[in-house]
Amino acid sequence: MVEALKKHKQGPLTQGPVVLVVMDGVAIGPQDEGNAVMLARTPHLDQLARGKWTRLCAHGLAVGMPSDEDMGNSEVGHNALGAGRVFAQGARLVQEAITSGRLFEGVVWKEAMERARSGGTLHLLGLLSDGNVHSHEQHLYEMLRRAALAGVSRLRVHILLDGRDVPADSALVYVERLEGVLREMVLQGRDYRIASGGGRMVITMDRYEADWAMVERGWKTHILGEGPHYPTARAAIEASRSRGINNDQYLDPFVIAEDGQAVGPVRDGDVFLIFNFRGDRAMELCRVFEEQDFTKFARGPRPQVFFAGMMQYDGDLGIPMRYLVEPPAIRETVSEYLVRSGVRQFAISETQKFGHVTYFWNGNRTGKFSEEHETYVEIPSDRVPFEQRPWMKAAEITDRLIEEIMAGRHRFLRANLPNGDMVGHTGSLDAAVIAVEAVDLCVGRILEAVKAAGGVAFVTADHGNADEMFAHDKKGKIAYTADGKPERKTSHTLNPVPFYIFDPVGSAHYEIAQIEAAGLANVAATILTFLGFVPPDGYAPSLVKRRED
Repeated sequence: MVEALKKHKQGPLTQGPVVLVVMDGVAIGPQDEGNAVMLARTPHLDQLARGKWTRLCAHGLAVGMPSDEDMGNSEVGHNALGAGRVFAQGARLVQEAITSGRLFEGVVWKEAMERARSGGTLHLLGLLSDGNVHSHEQHLYEMLRRAALAGVSRLRVHILLDGRDVPADSALVYVERLEGVLREMVLQGRDYRIASGGGRMVITMDRYEADWAMVERGWKTHILGEGPHYPTARAAIEASRSRGINNDQYLDPFVIAEDGQAVGPVRDGDVFLIFNFRGDRAMELCRVFEEQDFTKFARGPRPQVFFAGMMQYDGDLGIPMRYLVEPPAIRETVSEYLVRSGVRQFAISETQKFGHVTYFWNGNRTGKFSEEHETYVEIPSDRVPFEQRPWMKAAEITDRLIEEIMAGRHRFLRANLPNGDMVGHTGSLDAAVIAVEAVDLCVGRILEAVKAAGGVAFVTADHGNADEMFAHDKKGKIAYTADGKPERKTSHTLNPVPFYIFDPVGSAHYEIAQIEAAGLANVAATILTFLGFVPPDGYAPSLVKRRED
């Protein structure tokens, strides 16, 4: 257990509340016609840019990813924001475990291979892409080759198509690469093939219990082998394309079949492994497999299988029970320190990002540190395509946040406005512009409340998305498709994010610190500095420097 924080000899930098607003997916992008942040009318962000602010790195090594070629994401971004330090994240941990061979020397992998050799089928399920946000195709390929080396004769891959962390219509590229690796095993006399699939926003990969129907569709597709039959994954994808579905995340579910029979339903005695390393969109399927008294939908007879995840996605709840790679051990987060120091906190977002300001912020911890000192509020998200309602629940989040600011019950409050990210993922530039304008309007309202309460607000982002709605070529110019239209980009970006300080009262007492390569991890110490505490040893330094120091 952490100890209470040491108070700074000169006290806090503000007597009012400290409010952190995370504009999810709103970064500083190229100044061109694909930048929804630039195209949007944002008078409040423009005003903030005329005050104290700096840029933060929100991708790559700065958030624990394997390299600076890897984009950040909301999970690792909120881990860094809440932890105050950079921890090696799932992508890096899994890559290191595979490269060193440690994954394949582990007890869980060895038992999985032994059971698969004993007559069962080995099933591998996950997101098929190289986005490196939830998974990486190379991890899957190495697992396929290692399974073959281990003597597994029958294997089925259940693929979730991306179109979100990679180009919107790139599914066939990834399927062709996977088929090429599977052919290696087939030429060795093994029965390895794709068994089922579908778009990640249609089946299986729900999160925060927003839509259990997605998971039910995935259960029927992958496990029961129920759904539209196709001879190949390519045929299934092309059929969806013919129905006008050009964004892979929305591709229809499909089952690969021969002679009218699914080739890969899950049976008693099989082995089922999830190769996603990120937890939020993997935990619900784990629960369907592992919970004895599952009630979210009619599961039916549950196949008795050896089940494991790539990582343990929730250490507090023990989900899943078996896993291949140890997750990052994130302890001593800023919220835990504040609780031990008697500081009351408030966290709010809508369903789509609620877990980010709670679970991920707290170092992948499900529960609160203190019922007395922490209040969490989840605003239920709409169940409609985000481009159809780009304002999402920003107003409702803002209403409740302002209520709490004015009530004075909490010293530190944090909120996530998801619009820039969730709408950015749709690839709709027009909708993304509206999303950013909705965020700006809400930021303006929050700043008014902060001013009235005599407090300070920090406005930042966890990564980029809406700032780059069109893809760019190697020269940095907008890329165009064969028909002359800008190529849509639905993934996150490598762009820096802003860190604005709104302080109508005490800004003369400090200045922006000169920190080389400042990143999201520096925000935690900044929060503590304004609250009047000395940041603990090991935390990345504060983004501000007191003028008295």
